[in-house]
Amino acid sequence: MHYSAGRGVVRGMASALMLLLLGGGVGAQRPAQNPLFRNIELCNGADRSLPDIQIGGCTALIDSGKQPPQTLVIAYNNRGNAFSAKGEYDRAIQDYDQSIKLNPNYARAFNNRGVAYQKKGEYDRAIDDFDQSIKLNPQYTSAFVNRAQTYLNKGEYQRAILDYDEAIRLKPTLEAVWNGRCWSRAIVGELQAALADCNEAFRLKPDVAATLDSRGLTYLKMGQWDSAIEDYNEALRIDPRLASSLYGRGLAKLKTGDTTGGNTDIAAAKAIEANIVGDFARYGVQ
Repeated sequence: MHYSAGRGVVRGMASALMLLLLGGGVGAQRPAQNPLFRNIELCNGADRSLPDIQIGGCTALIDSGKQPPQTLVIAYNNRGNAFSAKGEYDRAIQDYDQSIKLNPNYARAFNNRGVAYQKKGEYDRAIDDFDQSIKLNPQYTSAFVNRAQTYLNKGEYQRAILDYDEAIRLKPTLEAVWNGRCWSRAIVGELQAALADCNEAFRLKPDVAATLDSRGLTYLKMGQWDSAIEDYNEALRIDPRLASSLYGRGLAKLKTGDTTGGNTDIAAAKAIEANIVGDFARYGVQ
């Protein structure tokens, strides 16, 4: 699983695992034609594919001047999620600030603000928020995963592994967490352990490009060129523009003597992701 700045919480998964909405809990069930109920429904993400609609529902609740503080806490948080989904991270942070101001013990808003800071590349501020989120809720798997990704972006791989350890303890059925630890372990050279993690991720959810990409890197670092190429082929079948799989496959092809194929893949990877050579150098592969 390749984590990198600006690529989302989990590659291929954007921030789907990490930007969580507080579904429900804003108000009791009311007739669907009731405007208040409809705004609550929209603010809770009834149509998650349209963040502007969610923003409208939350804004109506916030601007009504009639909602209790506990409702506003969630409305600001959810509107922050919608702004974050649009890539408007500064506006998202402003809303998370308001949510936290109204309820300083709301772990979810700290986690979500951390994600927004992480997306902006403000890693230390992100980690501070994840720390606080975990302090408030030590069982919050998402905060551990998000902090792990941030440590990965900073190149602090061992600290990322520790957070994945905790996330796996809390939620062992989550494929992406095993995949994240596989990727981290592959980078630091714990290759047999990485392979076991990737295989568990694959068992939980087959045919995920990110898992195949992670296992491809593991095989690449193990010197098992054919196995690496096979996994990279499958990853690219699912996601043809996965730069790390193109670059990794290119390196593996060069090792097998396929100079033309290897150079073609490497050139394609560089065209998609300009920093790919430096990324792999940090992973211990050149």
